Amino acid sequence: MIKFIVAIDQGTTSTRCIIFNKQGEIVSIAQKEHKQIYPFAGWVEHDPLEIIANTKDVITRAINNIDYKPGEIAAIGITNQRETTVVWNKNTGVPYHNAIVWQDTRTKEICDILALNGGIDRFRPQVGLPLATYFSGPKIKWILDNVDGVRKDAERGTAIFGTIDSWIIWWLTGGINNGSHVIDVTNASRTMLMNLNTLDWDENILKELSIPRLILPKIVPSSDPKGWGYTSVETGFKHQIPVCGDLGDQQAALVGQACFTNGEAKNTYGTGCFMLINTGENIIQSKKGLLTTIGYKLGDNRANYALEGSIAISGALVQWLRDNLGLIKTSSDIENLARTVSDNGGIYIVPAFSGLFAPYWRSDARGVIVGLTRFINKGHFARAALEATAFQTKEVLDAMEEDSGVKLNTLKVDGGMVRNDLLMQFQADMLGVPVVRPKVSETTALGAAYAAGLAVGFWKDVNELRKNWLIDQTWLPKMDKSLQVKYYQEWLKAVERTFNWIS
Repeated sequence: MIKFIVAIDQGTTSTRCIIFNKQGEIVSIAQKEHKQIYPFAGWVEHDPLEIIANTKDVITRAINNIDYKPGEIAAIGITNQRETTVVWNKNTGVPYHNAIVWQDTRTKEICDILALNGGIDRFRPQVGLPLATYFSGPKIKWILDNVDGVRKDAERGTAIFGTIDSWIIWWLTGGINNGSHVIDVTNASRTMLMNLNTLDWDENILKELSIPRLILPKIVPSSDPKGWGYTSVETGFKHQIPVCGDLGDQQAALVGQACFTNGEAKNTYGTGCFMLINTGENIIQSKKGLLTTIGYKLGDNRANYALEGSIAISGALVQWLRDNLGLIKTSSDIENLARTVSDNGGIYIVPAFSGLFAPYWRSDARGVIVGLTRFINKGHFARAALEATAFQTKEVLDAMEEDSGVKLNTLKVDGGMVRNDLLMQFQADMLGVPVVRPKVSETTALGAAYAAGLAVGFWKDVNELRKNWLIDQTWLPKMDKSLQVKYYQEWLKAVERTFNWIS
């Protein structure tokens, strides 16, 4: 009897293996952090081999926690930090360079040069994205141009590129022994190289970036009944399991939150903060600084599109208060510290550590703290840090409503920060709509599990998945409207102070 689905959630700071049952409930979980590498200011890297070692470790620990027989695990789904870029040798399995992480800004000059002809929206009609350091395409170009031997190997088909999902799937399905070199449409839509209409690599953009097509993986559905291969014995499973689900982390959360209807939206609070709204089969080009992206593609069905507002720093700001300033010992301490004061005391923290993402896309911006007086204490810092996430989310939601023409009546939330009641209440106050947390808050991993399970018939259809979605808690707006407007206007003034810092 088939009982379980395995999801591998490879995130910015850690890798997790989560095993779900048919009700979408967690039956086992294992997690391991990996090192954050900062070679220079603005550069962020991960060791791909460490990520693979951690993946193997969490798989072993998670499956050892359950009593299962061969044949009882139906399939494996992958979800991953998007845009993070790996180039490796397909014959040796050795990366040519550390993975360049989505937060990394070293490709600013590449983006600026490309923008000289047509501006930052030069490729937006084809790919739905502005020219920004965020995306994988410029990162591939940087590796090809700056790492010895890579371009030569790429042109003869030895060097291959992947986002982290591609890297893990290649390893899971055999690695150097004919591992599958694939990328799903959601991750491909974040490379700045895939045409949203054709769901194929755009030859003109490849030419502009001097990226050989041979380096690129095959683009596949997010949920693929054909599958991409079976787990090899090195992965730690007792038997071969099909690998057939793959979604970028934010799209996985959209699926995990059962946002299958046009106009449904979710917001994920993690290292960054990412809001997506399902726009159905319609490609909506944003006029308000949002990204047009693929929401998911289930088998042979047409792709579902989405608008996304990407915020670079949310939970990472709490980590900064912990690690760099020492204001708290653990991230969970932030709420108690913030509750020692009744408001932010007039200070605002705009965490533009690597520029501003949606809706501004200002790589020249850097973080600011404004409104400091002798009255301010560390409680105010904690509160301002939490409020920064809520303010940024409101900016994105306002842009999303204007672009889509849809007025949201609730916001589904997930991610590590949704356990913070103070933040969730302030979020509801800022948006003026209820904020709803589901019973299973691990919606990113759940979305990957759903993609794999749909592919093999473990779940029949999306209606069955909707039935698994249950409310855990709802926060209703309570703040006086005039106070909400005052706080938000002061936030917007603070954001303006971040502009033009990098010349």
